[in-house]
Amino acid sequence: MRRLTGTTARGIRAPIIREGDDIVSFVVDSVLAAAQAESFTLKDRDVIAITEAIVARAQGNYASVDQIALDFHSKFPAGKVGIVFPILSRNRFATLLKSFARAMDTITLQLSYPTDEVGNALVSVDQLDEKNINSYCEVLTEEYYRQLFGRNPHPFTGVDYIELYHEICREEGCKLTVILANDVREILKYEEGILTCDVHSRKRSKRWLESAGAKQVYNLDDLLTVSVNGSGYNSKFGLLGANKATEEKVKLFPRDCEDCVVAIQKRLRELTGKTIEVMVYGDGAFRDPVGHIWELADPVVSPAFTKGLEGVPHEIKLKYLADNEFATLSGDGLNNAMRESIQERSLSNGNEHICIGTTPRRLTDLLGSLADLTSGSGDKGTPIVLIQGYFDTYADN
Repeated sequence: MRRLTGTTARGIRAPIIREGDDIVSFVVDSVLAAAQAESFTLKDRDVIAITEAIVARAQGNYASVDQIALDFHSKFPAGKVGIVFPILSRNRFATLLKSFARAMDTITLQLSYPTDEVGNALVSVDQLDEKNINSYCEVLTEEYYRQLFGRNPHPFTGVDYIELYHEICREEGCKLTVILANDVREILKYEEGILTCDVHSRKRSKRWLESAGAKQVYNLDDLLTVSVNGSGYNSKFGLLGANKATEEKVKLFPRDCEDCVVAIQKRLRELTGKTIEVMVYGDGAFRDPVGHIWELADPVVSPAFTKGLEGVPHEIKLKYLADNEFATLSGDGLNNAMRESIQERSLSNGNEHICIGTTPRRLTDLLGSLADLTSGSGDKGTPIVLIQGYFDTYADN
């Protein structure tokens, strides 16, 4: 009987993981228990995706506000700093700002507008148009921003992030000045030491600042690259990808994930005889069509994955074949011709027309986004996602 389903994604429920737990056993045992309880079978080229949070928790990859403040002060010993392009977020930036404010006497904070890097709105495009503000070139002081737009809370969270960031700095005894500008070099009119907080444009921001004569430029990925007073760390990403854990602690992006995914794959092969691909995933790379928020606040979708997940999909466009080469066929004749064509063709044959619309995205970005949407970020209790049938085609039984 021909199979009538394609790709499936199952959220795998698992216990709450704690620091020091064996992540390999945790994942393998959870998947095998789910397979037995739900009567599904693991197959070659299935994909097990593990949220970065449980890897970091098992590693104990945390840092306190004081530990971050100590590292920050070592970078900016003068006690004053310009901070550029942070994400508007209680989860991603507020606790980090508390650390920076604890280490500094004064901070000048430059926010991008109308939105931050991932689409959180400080002000809407329509509001800018109504006030005839050109965000490409105009610099707004906080006072002028308030004159124009008043209190302008985030449309989803209801938080006025400028107010929130002022409150955090006041509590730490740090003076905060806020400006709104989209040219990163504007901060050099205020400060000599600069921390850039953008994620995906960070290399460009540092390059522009350094070429403009900045004396001191760091990014979040330059902080906590080694342990500070016993803290967690990430040698590659530093504080990028950090999330609030408590009022005085953040969870860092996990480190050394390569050994983890390989070990899980090896254990599953020993126990099942199947070669299953394994990846660690963070934020998915998708954009909300209503709020226009781009989900990817982590530095990468997947910090580690097994070799079978390298590259991009090799696909042909069924719609193109149905409307062109097989336009005169229907029913079983069309289905059979389509399956034969899939079996015979590949992207390497140079026929670009049959591939139109199959955008060559990386497998890990696609699978990580699917896993992130499946697991969610709330109370589903499914930090592991099993994806089956992803590499199958219409020609496979």
